[in-house]
Amino acid sequence: MECAPMSVPSPEVSDPRWLLRSVFGYDDFRPMQGDVVQHLVEGNDALVLMPTGGGKSLCYQIPAMVRPGTGVVVSPLIALMHDQVDALVQAGVRAACLNSSLSSEDARGVERQLLAGELDLLYVAPERLLAPRTLALLDQCRIALFAIDEAHCVSQWGHDFRPEYLQLSQLHERYPAVPRIALTATADGRTREEIAQRLGLRGARRFISSFDRPNIRYTIAPKDNARQQLLSFLKREHPGEAGIVYCLSRRRVDETADWLRRQGWDALPYHAGLSAEDRRAHQQRFVSDDGVIMVATIAFGMGIDKPDVRFVAHLDLPRSLEAYYQETGRAGRDGLRANAWMVYGHQDVVMLRQLLEESAAAAEQKRVERQKLEATLAFCELTACRRQHLLGYFGERLAEPCGNCDNCLNPPPTWDATEPARMALSCVYRTGQRFGVAQLVDVLLGKDTERVRALRHDRLSTFGIGKDLDARGWRTLFRQLLALGYLRVDAEGYGTLALTDRCRPLLRGEERLELRREVAGRRRSRGSRSERFVAEADQQLWEALRACRRRLAEAQGVPPYVIFHDATLLEMLDQRPVTLEQMAAIPGVGEARLAKYGQAFLDVLAGKPPPGPA
Repeated sequence: MECAPMSVPSPEVSDPRWLLRSVFGYDDFRPMQGDVVQHLVEGNDALVLMPTGGGKSLCYQIPAMVRPGTGVVVSPLIALMHDQVDALVQAGVRAACLNSSLSSEDARGVERQLLAGELDLLYVAPERLLAPRTLALLDQCRIALFAIDEAHCVSQWGHDFRPEYLQLSQLHERYPAVPRIALTATADGRTREEIAQRLGLRGARRFISSFDRPNIRYTIAPKDNARQQLLSFLKREHPGEAGIVYCLSRRRVDETADWLRRQGWDALPYHAGLSAEDRRAHQQRFVSDDGVIMVATIAFGMGIDKPDVRFVAHLDLPRSLEAYYQETGRAGRDGLRANAWMVYGHQDVVMLRQLLEESAAAAEQKRVERQKLEATLAFCELTACRRQHLLGYFGERLAEPCGNCDNCLNPPPTWDATEPARMALSCVYRTGQRFGVAQLVDVLLGKDTERVRALRHDRLSTFGIGKDLDARGWRTLFRQLLALGYLRVDAEGYGTLALTDRCRPLLRGEERLELRREVAGRRRSRGSRSERFVAEADQQLWEALRACRRRLAEAQGVPPYVIFHDATLLEMLDQRPVTLEQMAAIPGVGEARLAKYGQAFLDVLAGKPPPGPA
């Protein structure tokens, strides 16, 4: 991994704002960034919670450049390290990584640079960092700081626990004078406390930014032919744009990716069942090409630094709201409009519950995971603002409805479901709390099936009492009762339903129940398709800018967004600079990129033809 020398005069390097402007191309820090940077520059520890795309990386990158020595960054995935190092090198920062993807010769070269004090930032995986050879190497160096990225991985209560993170407390014991910063985008109160405890950061100052991602639109719908729903969403909202589609199982990933390709979309599968070579190839296509859709299990995503993911779609229910927030947060990291779209159904709950019960987790862990799943279900069935509820889950209050979720843009109709709900709950009780939705619906509709007769369910008082609703209506009602905690799925994972204590007041007539009414062909959120990145008149120039970026990226062997983000290209399109001085004022350019690429983009804006083949 090559490192770029910092070509900056030494007096200014100690000024974080000068580095922000000259290296990264931004005039000012985002809210809270500047405070974190100054706190770390002064040698203090910090625990930072900041949403994906909120600028966490700058919180330790700039202090590492200001403080004497090398900043050591603990990062969990190789692909993430390479992306971040590539971007830093493009900006003129002396950065490198140590991981298993390097040859022995390249790794020794990085070690020599580290020992010579030629690196501002070194990215390393936790297991590599704690190897005796690496620790012995660090003992010989001046360390500016330790940054522990994706710090939620240390928490057994988190959604992405990684045992190797548990040993990172050794850093404080071995290097007590070196400041440490732990960063994550998702951590509820319990997870925050565990991060602080396990990493020895109880005395660290906590910086908790807003969890809000106002550029993301949240939309959730019940499953009704999930693939066709996905196809309609893609055609309407995201033709030709990059995105991620999450599925629960490997088989579903493969089948969905294949089906999307047959529909004419550039879709690739990603899951742990693929060979390492195929996973690398698919990930490279996703980060390097425009408009690729990655269909994946949750094995994919944490190592992706791609800022122009325009949508994240879930074809199955996530395990928790933390997981949902983390996964949807991979959309719109550049701050431009993006969609978080999901469909879910009763069978998702059955499958997730089965996976949970079959896991080797301790009883307390399973209890917490069941609570998290119930919270996710309740979120899906909301009739109020989704963003308010989601932020509230993380302890943040949003005073007004967001105006950018499906419930705000298209408030769902509700209905008094008290009596039908009592019928449904009574049917569950009368059948012995031993059956799934299909049998319960047959009983309520009074269907004369062989199974109904064999079980003598046609003799129950609830047989045939529900003919005012059709089968779909009853399935929707059972899904909502499950989501709201009136019913639970059996612990064995067979999909049978049982009553919970919460249903007692409803059955006794002590409360009434208002539910969202599912309307066939419910109109889509207004305005979503019309929100184009660029006006029709500018489309040709926009594509020319993207083509220039792609050509430069291919020549450098890096993803296009490492050259410039979409947000920077849009600023060029809007401001139309004609000189390098004007180009330097575009957010996200910086001195190194200006010198390398400024003239090429000025030529495109001036309408000059691209250079021919060499």
